[in-house]
Order: sequence, then structure tokens, then C-alpha cells
Amino acid sequence: MKYNFDEIVNRKGTYSLKWDGGELIKEIGFTDRYDEETLPLFTADMDLPVPQSLIEALHKTVNHKIFGYSIFPKEYYEAIQSWFKNRHDWEIKKEEIIYSPGTVHALNIAVKAFTNSGDGVIIQRPVYPPFTSAIEGNGRKVINNTLLCDENGYYSIDFVDFEEKAKEESTKLFILCNPHNPVGRVFNIEELTRLSDICADNNVLIIADEIHGDLIRRNQTFFPISKVTNNAGHIITCTAINKTFNVAGLHCTNIIISNPKLRKIFSEEMGFQLASPFTIAALIAVYNDGEEWLEQLKEYIDETIEWVIKFLAEKMPQVKVRIPEGTYILWMDFSAYGLSPEEVHERIYNKANVLLEDGIMFGEEGLYYQRICIPSPRSIIKDAFERISKEF
Repeated sequence: MKYNFDEIVNRKGTYSLKWDGGELIKEIGFTDRYDEETLPLFTADMDLPVPQSLIEALHKTVNHKIFGYSIFPKEYYEAIQSWFKNRHDWEIKKEEIIYSPGTVHALNIAVKAFTNSGDGVIIQRPVYPPFTSAIEGNGRKVINNTLLCDENGYYSIDFVDFEEKAKEESTKLFILCNPHNPVGRVFNIEELTRLSDICADNNVLIIADEIHGDLIRRNQTFFPISKVTNNAGHIITCTAINKTFNVAGLHCTNIIISNPKLRKIFSEEMGFQLASPFTIAALIAVYNDGEEWLEQLKEYIDETIEWVIKFLAEKMPQVKVRIPEGTYILWMDFSAYGLSPEEVHERIYNKANVLLEDGIMFGEEGLYYQRICIPSPRSIIKDAFERISKEF
């Protein structure tokens, strides 16, 4: 089946955070302006239609007319196992899979389960803001292993600094983001193995957020850290259909824990969790029949990114940006304009009326950056960048 990702699907009036959440968005300080003409491109969900198999599965669930408590059938686990085996050559046992209603929820559970008040947790800024809130909100200490950025905007890991911080007695946990949000790195086998070995040597547990692992560019390969390391006994992995198949509203994360002791501790901290019948039907449908859709989606996103890179090179060459190895996020450096971050914000958010995310939200390393999520019909992305370019 050929999907039309250029189709404009009107999301207004559908309880969409992006398109209906203007008052909330202004209230929490994202922007001063949000009106009927605002283009919201700040959050990581897509304005693109989902796979037909998913629509049919959800219709079938609706037509049943009863939506009670639901169990996880064997088909649920088999779909997960088959997907990761076929796409990533990763063998996952049924008993290693734990359902969570969300990745951020799982991160908070892990921080509470495996650390004590005052313990240190390593993150690699600039990074997804809920990593920080999961640490500080639970009374733990952020230990920042800042990613290194060269003159071409390529990010790498400062392993000397990482090892020093892993050796600190108070360091108990490392939250890995791979593919990395927002910088777009897909870490290679050498990098992942080295991170794993350092953590294992220093009794530091790894929580790997890999929920963007299916959204990678042409000629890139994503490696689950639990697959490439010699020993995954100190690793907890978060996987999800939410980003891959645009179903964030169905709340479906699956946590993979091979170590039985860690699995027991995590499960007890989280407590008993059940998913809705819609969530269960959705996962089975997309993991069994969503691959063709995903390949078309990735091609569309690749072409959109290429358009943006070319547009910026021609119209806004002062903006430094590179094609990300993974995710559907662009991390744009506006520092060459010589403007304050506040002025950059004013021009984009209030004058162009395009809603992005200020880079400072991801750490002080992002002060002069803007994050944009680009999985929307290309006409919307073109409109957004044309508006922005006029203000610069």
C-alpha cells in the first residue's frame, strides 16, 4: 500500500496537545503567542497518518463494544520478539518484557528503584528535559557528562570525563539516550561497548532510552546496547511503539530487563500495570504489519530533512545544522547571528508564529539552539521555514 504523507490531516478539535493546547502551552511558558495561525512543531509526535493495519485493528476493538480490563496475550510478546529479532537481530525472552504506560514513567520508576536520595545519575546534555526532572524530581543529583561538539556540529562522547564520573562513589545510574534526542547521534558499537564496560566496572546501572531506534537515516544502523555488550546484566532498555508508529496517546512502552534480580526490583517499584485493549491491539498490529509503512515514512522524513538542509543553506546559511543519524529532530544552532537567545525566540515564536523548543530546555549547552520536530506534511514544514527565514 502506498501512503500519502503529504495529506493534511486537520488535528484541531481532537484534543491534540500540539494543535489544541494553546492555553496550556502559553501557561507553562513555551510562548507568548498561540493563535489560529500558529504552526506547532515542538513536540515529538507526527502529523502523519498511521498504518492501515493499525486503523483496522483499532476499529475491530471499537466494534467489540466492551473495553474492560485486558491481559497481555502471547501474541503481544511474540510481536515484540519478532520485531526486534528481524530488524535488530536482538533475541528477547518473553519473561524479560515488562509493560509500562510510558518511557518517562519508566525512567522515574528506575531512578526510585535503583538509587537513594542524594545519589548521582549521569546524563549527557544537551538532552531530553524529562531526564533531568526524573533525577531532580526524585531527590537525586544530576551528573552531566556533556557531549562534545566539533565545528561541524558533530557530537561525540567525552569518555575521559564519563569514566571519572562513573568512578565517583555516589554515581549509581546512567541514563543513555540512543538515538540521542536532540542531537541526533546514533551511537556505534565501539561507543556503546565502551560505555557499557565502564559502567559494569564501576557498578553503574544503565537505563537505555532507545525509543527512537527505528527512526534512523539511510545507510545508518541502530544497535541496541543490550545486544552489542558482552554482558547485559546491568542494562535496562526502554523500547516503544509510540515514536515509531505515532501512537504516543496510546501509552505503550516495553522495558527489557534480562537480569532477574533487577527485573524483580523494577516490577515491584512500578506495581501492577495493565494496558488498554486499544494499546494491546495497536502493538500487535504495527509490529506484525507495520514495516512497509515504516520504510515509506523513513523515506519521507529523509526527503523532508534534505529539503530543510538545502533551504537553510540557501536562505539562512548562518544556521548550523547537520543531518541527524536518527530521530526526526533537527538541532539548529543560531549563534552565528550574534543575537541573544531571547531575540531568536522572539523572531521565531512571536513574529514568524512558529512554535519550536528553545535549546536551553535541554541544558545550558543548548542556549543558542532551537529544536524542531519535522514529521509533518512537507507543505507545513516549508511554510514554517519560509516564515522563519523572513524574520532573519
